[in-house]
Amino acid sequence: MRILFVLAALFTLAAAPPARDWRTTAVTTPSGSFAIGNPAAPVKLVEYLSFTCPHCGHFVAESKTALHDGWVRNGSVRVETRAAMRDAYDVAAWTVARCAGPARFDRLSRAIFAQQDVWTTRGSTWAQANLAKLKAMPERAQVRAIADNSGLSAIAARTGLTPAALTACLATDVQRKQLMAMTDAAFAKIPGTPGFEINGALVEGFDWATLEPQLRAAGAR
Repeated sequence: MRILFVLAALFTLAAAPPARDWRTTAVTTPSGSFAIGNPAAPVKLVEYLSFTCPHCGHFVAESKTALHDGWVRNGSVRVETRAAMRDAYDVAAWTVARCAGPARFDRLSRAIFAQQDVWTTRGSTWAQANLAKLKAMPERAQVRAIADNSGLSAIAARTGLTPAALTACLATDVQRKQLMAMTDAAFAKIPGTPGFEINGALVEGFDWATLEPQLRAAGAR
């Protein structure tokens, strides 16, 4: 009888469907931001990020294992990422990252943050050497020039965004205008970057060490 019980238990385990990976669920919100995770998650995290902010880069790297590979994956936390841009390089980085769309935004944004020192230095060096030329360009052309000459376009290509798709995306002002509005709304709320909201309430802290216990207290498991 015990043998039959064990066999039945093993059969039940083998037949159980794999747990859903909520990291594959990514959407554009009504405000234009991108969100990843379970729409019904008990914990809703909004993060306000700048691609040229070193603290933001540290947060993204430090939070990945617990936040995205753990809580977003299992469905207990949903993360919405909003732009809080600080300079022209940030505008270019955010525009390129959003050109990938919500499904690929997480991968591309992580790649941009991982190479933050490289592309910001390269972009700044190029811009200083071509300042007059850059200032004479329309804003849309400035974004493309910074993206190409900083290495942002190359990062996007390596993560699967084709040059043709990037060109089509950068050919309009849709992304930039949306990002500007998002940034204005962000800095009307937060004192600096990164900034965070948990379930609609602004929280204190600028790093993962401060945010993690607040997410746990809100119900992240």
